[in-house]
Amino acid sequence: MSFPKEMLKTVIVIHYHELWLKGRNRKFFLGKFLLALRRAFADFPGARMRQPGDRVVLEFGVNAPVETVIARLKRVLGIAYFAVARSVQRGSSDDLEVLCQVAWEEIAPLEFSNFAVRAKRSDKSFPHRVDEIERHVGRYLLEKLRAAGRPVRVQLDDPEMTCRIEITPGPMLVYARRIPGTGGLPANTTGRMVCLLSGGFDSAVAAYKMMRRGAHVNFVHFWGGGARPGESSVHVARALVECLVPYQFTAKLYLVAFEQIQREIVRSAPEQYRLLLYRRMMLRIAERIARRNHAQAIIAGDSLGQVASQTLQNMVAVGAASPMPVFRPLAGDDKQEILALARRIGTFEVSEEPFHDCCPLFLPRSPALYASAADLAEAESALDVVELAKQATEASVLEKYSYSSGRVERVETGSAVLNIVANSVGQLNQQKA
Repeated sequence: MSFPKEMLKTVIVIHYHELWLKGRNRKFFLGKFLLALRRAFADFPGARMRQPGDRVVLEFGVNAPVETVIARLKRVLGIAYFAVARSVQRGSSDDLEVLCQVAWEEIAPLEFSNFAVRAKRSDKSFPHRVDEIERHVGRYLLEKLRAAGRPVRVQLDDPEMTCRIEITPGPMLVYARRIPGTGGLPANTTGRMVCLLSGGFDSAVAAYKMMRRGAHVNFVHFWGGGARPGESSVHVARALVECLVPYQFTAKLYLVAFEQIQREIVRSAPEQYRLLLYRRMMLRIAERIARRNHAQAIIAGDSLGQVASQTLQNMVAVGAASPMPVFRPLAGDDKQEILALARRIGTFEVSEEPFHDCCPLFLPRSPALYASAADLAEAESALDVVELAKQATEASVLEKYSYSSGRVERVETGSAVLNIVANSVGQLNQQKA
């Protein structure tokens, strides 16, 4: 039996993650989730969205670019999993036969050694029961597979492949691939934060973990001079923001020249405290920027015990420089866990690029391991920390990023510092060429 090609449409069945736990706030979180889906597919004018029950169905045309759709959905926060499905209109006495053929088209390209058919009938007016659908379609698929010479068997408990059929009040849906989503909460639902973005692996992963909890994150990057041509860290910071902004659609990046502050610290403070005093100044500047953006907390990529500056005592002493809360979502993670997540979200390759990190400039030979807040306050007593933080903040350069229709755009709102940085990045590109 054949049926018209126009009967088939590509649809995505989306199951969201934690929204059903939100009680009276569920409407707010669901609204943000649906808004994120609309923004992710703003350049798909023919796309339709429906909400049958506790899931979302996105419907596209027959020739929709499925791989593009999948790639974008993997960056929509709040999705538990989604499935590429086929949508078949009802209304024929041969509905079961149509389901059989569509199910065969769905599973034929897949590799598996055992399978099951699972049906769900949310529309009770459909004349066939769930067990009848499962038996009929399962028998048809088994016969087709054996006729094709494939040694496949039915396995109802924990099958390698499950063909799922959903009978909704609208079309019938058939799918076999369930793709994991990012999970977490929808974008921009839990408040604003500012992340200290170094260019390395840790800070980008820390930002992602807080985005996944619904925070909207802006970024502060401290860059210094003294590098060889082409080794500026700014190109890495920009690339990291471009990797992360699709999860939340907009972001700001503040570029802060830091070398002069470092020279003041070297001139006025004991050597063993230099690195910790750098970090305290970064926190003060980040706090000023956070308050400008109505943010309520700062994100740092510290992992407890990973380096000398990240002993528990040093982290507490550094954090005391700012009254604003400092979140450290990687504090309990080891390096391998951080690198694995960096690979998954696409920041690993960016952070691997060579760049000049400002922190090692004038690095002490024997950094302090167990400093107290009082030690550091005494060490920086000769510095006008308020004025230094104010000047650095005022001289910072702001770049705005937005994500729409699968593309990231950057808007530069400063020029003086950017011209210096652009020369360095340009030299790097010439070297690569």
